[in-house]
Amino acid sequence: MSEENITRLQLNNKEYILIGTAHVSKNSAEQVKAVIEAEKPDSVCIELDDARYQSITEGNKWKNTDIFEIIKNKKATLLLMNLAISSFQKRMAKQFGINPGQEMIQGVESAKEIGAELVLADRDIQITFSRIWGNIGLKGKAMLLMQVIGGIFSNDSISEEDLEKMKQQDTINAMLLEFTEYFPKLKTPLIDERDQYLSQKIKDAPGEKVVAILGAAHVPGITKEIQHDHDLKRLSQRPAKSKAPKIIGWTIPIAILAIIAYTFYMNPSAGLQQTISWIAWNGSLSAIGALLALAHPLAILTAFVAAPITSLNPLLAAGWFAGFVQAYVKKPNVGDFERLADDVHTVKGFWDNKVTRILLVVVLANLGSSLGTVIGGLDVVRVFIHNLMG
Repeated sequence: MSEENITRLQLNNKEYILIGTAHVSKNSAEQVKAVIEAEKPDSVCIELDDARYQSITEGNKWKNTDIFEIIKNKKATLLLMNLAISSFQKRMAKQFGINPGQEMIQGVESAKEIGAELVLADRDIQITFSRIWGNIGLKGKAMLLMQVIGGIFSNDSISEEDLEKMKQQDTINAMLLEFTEYFPKLKTPLIDERDQYLSQKIKDAPGEKVVAILGAAHVPGITKEIQHDHDLKRLSQRPAKSKAPKIIGWTIPIAILAIIAYTFYMNPSAGLQQTISWIAWNGSLSAIGALLALAHPLAILTAFVAAPITSLNPLLAAGWFAGFVQAYVKKPNVGDFERLADDVHTVKGFWDNKVTRILLVVVLANLGSSLGTVIGGLDVVRVFIHNLMG
């Protein structure tokens, strides 16, 4: 059996066999099968978290998705990221005839065949995205969203040069490869922390012989980090949120309400003008956002009614209410979820699919409401200053 891409370690009377795989290589799956059958390990660790494991092993996973829960739990952005990953994988499969992650599937099957313990060794993808999100600032967030959305609709071919780079990456790393060049500090949550997490999970795997299936890029880091102990609880924590956005989020609505109330006291007609302006800008722009998403008329009306109120409460968002109504009157069926991976390849498919339509309603109604808050707020201040000086 070839020892190429295999790293063997001895630590605390346990043997660790690390297989550095290429996630876009057919040969890797064959090597994984051969190593597990020959070594008969007690445990097999794979570079997946529970969510990605479920998506691989449960082909009908989307059939049980509750779109209301996605909106309520604020997971619309996460779903968008997962759709981007799915789209990225589909493009590679279509262009090169490769199914990324096949070596992980082989690891699962081979572990079952020999009765080995299967260990999901990677950190929760939501935690990784959360720690990435907290590291890039406002400009970075905008750039990342543009890259993700652009990646969903991209029809560009993947060059042979890019493919060679991807052979050392996992799907998440490969997707964000270009992005990390602009934000070098993303290497910490994306690679370094995951090396530490993976190494600890591998070290804690039961039995005296452990096989770990990993993207080749992670092997050097894990070989180093497995010599040390790592706190999985610390590595699994979401980044602490700054208090500044919360303070600003409450200060602005309170200031707007105070200005309108004082203007009403001084000049009721000017106060009424402010109120109408606030409602008109918030409601109209949020409704236009929902309209651009081709929302149901009731969802558009909901966006108009909700936006002036939710803009005064940082805990609420007009898009959530519009999304709930859209999901209620145009509830996605099993077919919509089954077609998700294919529909996200085209703009038409993205708008036609009821699931992605709801995501668009949520996002665009919220964007419209945010813009309306800025314009409406400035107009409230303008009327106040004019009344004060007048």
